[in-house]
Amino acid sequence: MPEDTVTNATFYQYRLLKKLLFPKALIMSYLTIPFIWLAAEMLFISWTSIFFFILSIPVALWIQYVISRSVLIVVSQVNRKRWKFSLHLPWIGYMPDQFISYAVFRRVHYHSAWMGFCIIAILIPWSPVSFTFSLFFWYLWLMTPRLFALIGLRDQPKDGMLKFNEQDLSYYKQ
Repeated sequence: MPEDTVTNATFYQYRLLKKLLFPKALIMSYLTIPFIWLAAEMLFISWTSIFFFILSIPVALWIQYVISRSVLIVVSQVNRKRWKFSLHLPWIGYMPDQFISYAVFRRVHYHSAWMGFCIIAILIPWSPVSFTFSLFFWYLWLMTPRLFALIGLRDQPKDGMLKFNEQDLSYYKQ
């Protein structure tokens, strides 16, 4: 019986090609940037900027979620089930929770980046200056680790798989 299981079993073997590390010092400096931005915004625009700063956090997360989810629906129904909302640094927002194709990740986040900034640009005439700056900041802050990962993997083959961990990003080839 055990021999039958071994001969009929399917084994997936992935080879680690690259690992992008996010050291604690980088994550801590990444966490201090919002406080510096808030202080600058309160100093240069108005003390009431704190309300727009707090309001823009869920709006930026919602924009990122809607665009990413929409791209996943267009790309594939199967990939959509592998994504969830994450609160782990540096991967805050709508992220894959399993192995995910590098091509799908690239497509989702390139679209999410430029479409999100276009939506924020469209809101400029109707929004207060403080809200627009805060929304732009939070959206850029959310997209920075993803764009860092895309830049770090730009010379890798496009048919690999990604695995997101709390301190690193692993790129595998089957």
